[in-house]
Amino acid sequence: MGCRRLLTFLVSATIACLAAAAEAAEAPPASYARVEVAPTRTFVGIASVGMTMPVFTRGTGSYEANYRATVVPWVMFNEKGRLIVDVSDDMLRSLARGETIEVKGRAVRDDGAERRVEGKVTPADATRGKLKVRVFYSKRISLSFDTTYRFVGP
Repeated sequence: MGCRRLLTFLVSATIACLAAAAEAAEAPPASYARVEVAPTRTFVGIASVGMTMPVFTRGTGSYEANYRATVVPWVMFNEKGRLIVDVSDDMLRSLARGETIEVKGRAVRDDGAERRVEGKVTPADATRGKLKVRVFYSKRISLSFDTTYRFVGP
């Protein structure tokens, strides 16, 4: 009986170690911890809307950064807040393989109002690519931004 328990323990421990090693091998590299998104601009009628964001940092399953939207000539529509984009580990592995992914998230203005955000990420290589983002300003109005991104590591 003692040998059977020892053998069961050793097999279980070996399987657990192999599973942990496989999971670690598939985890996104630390180089995906931060991403820069280039400032971008779009036009709505005669207005120009510019969007700037500092470096996004990765949390558990998402990237976050502050944002600032500037509307010219209607500065009363300027806003700032926090942008959260959900990107799973599987999605990052797809990007690393050169596959296009679609992301969702939300922009939360400083006053608490939220806007839905959707995007399409098209990699040029494992560290950079193109980004198309739609921000839903209201039920009838959405703004589309085309920009680029670059992973900048830890």
